[in-house]
Amino acid sequence: MEKSRCRQQLAFVLLFGLWLPCCLTQTTPSNAATPSPTPTPAPSPQAQTERLKVRLTGYPRKHNEGRIELFYKGEWGTICDDDFSIANANVLCRQLGFVSATGWTHSAKYGKGQGKIWLDNVLCNGGEKSIEFCKSRGWGNSDCTHDEDAGVVCQDERIPGFLDPNVIDTHVDENKVEEVRLRGVVSMSKKKLPITEGVVEVKYKDGWAQICDLGWTIKNTRVVCGMLGFPHERKVNKNFYKLYLERQKNNYHIHSVACTGTEIHLAACPLEFNKPNATSSCEGGMPAVVSCMPGPLFMQNNLKKKPKTSSNVRLKGGARLGEGRVEVLKNNEWGTICDDRWNLNSASVVCRELGFGSAKDALTGARMGQGMGPIYMNEVKCVGLEKSIWNCPFKNITSEDCKHTEDAAVRCNIPYMGLENSIRIVGGRTSYEGRVEVQVGSKWGTVCSTGWTTKEAMVVCRQLGLGYSMHAITETWYWDSSNVTEMVMSGVKCTGSEMSLSQCQHHKTVSCQKAAAKFAAGVICSETASDLVLNAPLVQQTVYIEDRPLHMLYCAAEEDCLSKSAAKANWPYGHRRLLRFSSQIHNIGRADFKPKAGRHSWVWHACHGHYHSMDIFTHYDLLNANGTKVAEGHKASFCLEDTDCEEGISKRYECANFGDQGITVGCWDLYRHDIDCQWIDITDVKPGNYIMQIVINPNFEVAESDFTNNAMKCNCKYDGNRIWFHNCHVGDAFSEEAERRFEKYPGQLNNQIS
Repeated sequence: MEKSRCRQQLAFVLLFGLWLPCCLTQTTPSNAATPSPTPTPAPSPQAQTERLKVRLTGYPRKHNEGRIELFYKGEWGTICDDDFSIANANVLCRQLGFVSATGWTHSAKYGKGQGKIWLDNVLCNGGEKSIEFCKSRGWGNSDCTHDEDAGVVCQDERIPGFLDPNVIDTHVDENKVEEVRLRGVVSMSKKKLPITEGVVEVKYKDGWAQICDLGWTIKNTRVVCGMLGFPHERKVNKNFYKLYLERQKNNYHIHSVACTGTEIHLAACPLEFNKPNATSSCEGGMPAVVSCMPGPLFMQNNLKKKPKTSSNVRLKGGARLGEGRVEVLKNNEWGTICDDRWNLNSASVVCRELGFGSAKDALTGARMGQGMGPIYMNEVKCVGLEKSIWNCPFKNITSEDCKHTEDAAVRCNIPYMGLENSIRIVGGRTSYEGRVEVQVGSKWGTVCSTGWTTKEAMVVCRQLGLGYSMHAITETWYWDSSNVTEMVMSGVKCTGSEMSLSQCQHHKTVSCQKAAAKFAAGVICSETASDLVLNAPLVQQTVYIEDRPLHMLYCAAEEDCLSKSAAKANWPYGHRRLLRFSSQIHNIGRADFKPKAGRHSWVWHACHGHYHSMDIFTHYDLLNANGTKVAEGHKASFCLEDTDCEEGISKRYECANFGDQGITVGCWDLYRHDIDCQWIDITDVKPGNYIMQIVINPNFEVAESDFTNNAMKCNCKYDGNRIWFHNCHVGDAFSEEAERRFEKYPGQLNNQIS
């Protein structure tokens, strides 16, 4: 009766915004503003403190699961599993930036927590913005022990626009130093970005304040440069600045800084703040001035040159510049790093080695997708001053220690280039979609959609910091909300790796067949994307030759699975020689791979007995020494489904009964060697050495986080009767040197295959 009466009162509260004391015993008191994609300061410090912090912790776990801990009254604590439900888990997962929960755990599955048990008997309906708005016994009121700590398992898909929390604790008190910048003094350095030299300023109250340079060291400069996206520091001519700065009115906020050089944030260094009533704040000194050396990618006038950075470390699968899964080169083959003990110091060594600043985030649990091939390092322990990750202590590992679900990744600090100021998207339903408008000179205008593909759209999404491109849109009449009608850019052709659209090729003079505003280019961006990769060893293991009678190939002929000479054959007599193999295509990305075409346009294929959702999903080719196709390129269309999945992942797509098509993250689609059209017709091929090449998603029809791993190549030896495959590998798995050796396989000199 009491609960029912309280529910009525709570409804009254929601309607009229009043607070009824009766419900205080049943509802957790509010301690924080509701979370939003970007944290905002609470309107009244007395009414609300900062938003409630939630984190996942415990061991062993993936990044999207763990023991739930809440930060309340300056202390981390747990939640008891009494009355816990999937509704509670949904609320918590959304607070952590995931779209929903897939499960929850009880009895301290991820280990026992320490300190307070903040909440008990939590009852959410599932729609609350924060766990604090759910019913419970109240903060700190519990009859549980840490043996009953609750955990959650979240769906590994981020809420669009939700800022990733730093999954590795930075131990940085950002209340001390909120933001740091370089203020250029020389007129030339003010105009050109990035600003590499100037006065160090920290955000203070509503303005900017300086740091006294008494006792300032090159180690402090290293930390500041790293925060601002620069890998190295330079000495600065203090005398030049002294004359100028003596005439300026300076407002000193920090009196002294004592960094060791390994910190990733100025706030992590010992700092001495000025006392508010101090009369002379920097006697005998001047504002701290630093000079930084940018990485090759950000050097002025050299933006189009290939950066000369580390050749044995790289980042893969990231949407933005300076982020990705960390991969290292050993014995001419690329492999990954396991995330055990992965921290910001090790991540910073990688970032600086690649020409970026210090690390902003050290990410665990394959947050930038899973790699393929070997895992070379585990428990990497860098100090932070090493020149390369290879100079840090680490453990060599076996396959029992780690799996690719634990691949380490980084997000590096990069210099502010202002690239997002010359482009915008307008008219979309969300901030992640719209018609593209660019600034040329002082004029804003649209972009011609002729030749507009996923690659160009990828560059737009990267330039705006919105992740990956899901769709390149060529008709945008339904997004026409802007008064900008003039077309200012056409003929745009990108490789997909550029930092901005202006770096892509484009016409000097605008020339567009469809110049109307409704044909302007548009994009839909997303924080996550799929990533398809072929199982190369399986191709090598399953390849064989079959002489198949023509009377068994009528269906295949209708689907264009045979070379043109088959049309001149004496049907139904004779046979075709087929090179057969199995294709197993894995989705190792962070979003499901779904066909671009809606089911209304799928095509029924009688041979296979199901609908094909993509006209061209793979290219199967046999190439000779100069890259010419010797067996006519067979373009296979597929029905996409989950044949099998990794442990703990359930199938979601099935071809039968006109079902949904796609490939789930962590699953694979297997086309067996004995299926119709799973071959190359080599009837007309002469004996010799060739390269077998398979390319998935060759027209970039569906967005992926990484297109460089879509091709697979094998050395192929054919003696007229038998065939051998060697060195089958995914396109980017080998070093440049090993790739050159592959192409100079005996009989294949001067091979120009890309």
